[in-house]
Amino acid sequence: MPRRLVPADPAAVSDALGRWRAGGADRADLKLLVKHYLALLQERAPGASVEVRVPPYAAVQVIEGVRHTRGTPPAVVETDADTWLRLATGDSPWGSEPRVSVSGERTDLSPYLPLR
Repeated sequence: MPRRLVPADPAAVSDALGRWRAGGADRADLKLLVKHYLALLQERAPGASVEVRVPPYAAVQVIEGVRHTRGTPPAVVETDADTWLRLATGDSPWGSEPRVSVSGERTDLSPYLPLR
């Protein structure tokens, strides 16, 4: 079974988020923030029917429904780190970002976003 992500230390998130919003986030900041917000999504939307991917940092399975165990999952949401962070923090509403690729059922994450 894949290891669940764990939310990061609030002070570290605040510091990295400040740098990201100022345009000075490095790869370590992006990794911390992406994994943090994916961990919050796992907590808010437990399940394994949708895979949310933010390459190259992490991917999680969320939302109740048919569990996927091998190969390409039936439902996938994929985006880059900056887009994920805008969605997760509420800087952009779900559906407003063109760099989000979705396929399959249950891929509407609007009931779960923003993550706070």
